[in-house]
Amino acid sequence: MGKNTDLIQILLIVIIGMFIPFLGSLIIMFDVSPISTEGLLTIGSTFGYFLLIFGIELGIVYVYFYSTNAIAQKKIDNEAKKRKKKE
Repeated sequence: MGKNTDLIQILLIVIIGMFIPFLGSLIIMFDVSPISTEGLLTIGSTFGYFLLIFGIELGIVYVYFYSTNAIAQKKIDNEAKKRKKKE
């Protein structure tokens, strides 16, 4: 449980850390006003797409590490069985 809580906290820090420069760059480069409704919709939709892409990347990395961990665990188990047979 603690491991998942730590992971969630780290991901929230990363997302907030991405949002602040993202918001600044939108305001500076595209002259988007964070006060107007249209500006808020632009910021929200753009950041939503950004989070979607980030989520897809994170999912791919998670699947990669999960699958390589499973493969490595099988190899470790097979090696342990071989060593027990030799003894």
